[in-house]
Amino acid sequence: MKRTVKTLLVSVTAVYCTAVTLPAQDGLDVSVKGFVDTYHAVRTEAPGDWMSSRTRARGELRVEKDGGGIFLSANLVYNALLKDLSGLQLREAYAYWGNPHWDIRAGRQIISWGVADGLRVTDLISPMDYTEFLAQDYDDIRIPVGALRVRYLHGSWSLEAVAVPVAEFFKLPTDPANPWSVGTLPPEVRPDPKLGNMEYGLRFCAFLGGVDFSLMALRSWSKMPELLGDHLGYHRLTVLGGDLSIPFGSFVFRGEIADNIDDRGAHQGNALAGLDWYPGADWNLSVQYNRTFGAGEHSSLATLRISKALLNNALTLSTFAYVDVRDKGVFNRLSADWAATDQLHVLLGYDYFYAKGGMFARYAHNSEIWLKLKYNF
Repeated sequence: MKRTVKTLLVSVTAVYCTAVTLPAQDGLDVSVKGFVDTYHAVRTEAPGDWMSSRTRARGELRVEKDGGGIFLSANLVYNALLKDLSGLQLREAYAYWGNPHWDIRAGRQIISWGVADGLRVTDLISPMDYTEFLAQDYDDIRIPVGALRVRYLHGSWSLEAVAVPVAEFFKLPTDPANPWSVGTLPPEVRPDPKLGNMEYGLRFCAFLGGVDFSLMALRSWSKMPELLGDHLGYHRLTVLGGDLSIPFGSFVFRGEIADNIDDRGAHQGNALAGLDWYPGADWNLSVQYNRTFGAGEHSSLATLRISKALLNNALTLSTFAYVDVRDKGVFNRLSADWAATDQLHVLLGYDYFYAKGGMFARYAHNSEIWLKLKYNF
């Protein structure tokens, strides 16, 4: 298997060394693009072992005609630590059609709601892949769902309806060879794939020239499994919420709130406030505070992002930190991204963990240094 996957990766790299856009034939547009990246991380504490070592080639195909088309995205992966994750992985595959007022997508797709950065308040449809916890790009840990999404746009507002026949849930690592493993878990029981268990929701968005806001209602499932007797299971949820974005000067205020009501009648609130600052000279600073409350428990999580572009935007230095306010834990990703060419990026970073309790305690000894090379085609 190892030799086969390596051969396939070489073949994909050779074939797709540059983006391909085929000439239109009777209004038919075909484009192929993607990237090849390789990522390797080493623990900075004893025993200094490998935390991750994987190489990936992603291809994206779009075929379009008269406002409609198909989009396909797939990864070809070689994972040196977790061999079960090597192979060809379908990511997105959907058909779409649109005009100035309608946007329709059907198939496997990523659906993102809300205005939070790296946190989940109303963004509850596409679950997360925690195979390497948060030590990977946030967009890479979103799990696509098989869905029908219909959006109507009319001037300064839009209305979006989503239906997911079979819900997807968080992916938790249990392989003992994985440094990010949560250990052995009880058997999991998922909701039966029937009409009564489907997910569906509505989202109304308004753009009022200086104030953007949305309101949403979602009939869903809890995405993180809970221990229910002798097995892991999920609760039915009704979620009501909304978000707000207000720019003023060099600042942008963001807010988001949701009430999660489970099938036992228990309420859990989730609220977020964020502030982005763009002071100029290619600086960006962002802070968020997120609090969950109700159902007999609460938690507080803050984030801080600082980034600065240098050398005519060829080098970007950044830090993004999660702070567990209640349990005094920290995960901070420091990174330097150098654009060697328009297609080739070299990234070097350090992930720092500190915790004596709470959500980061399991990974308190997982601080790591990492290197990533990425070639876009």
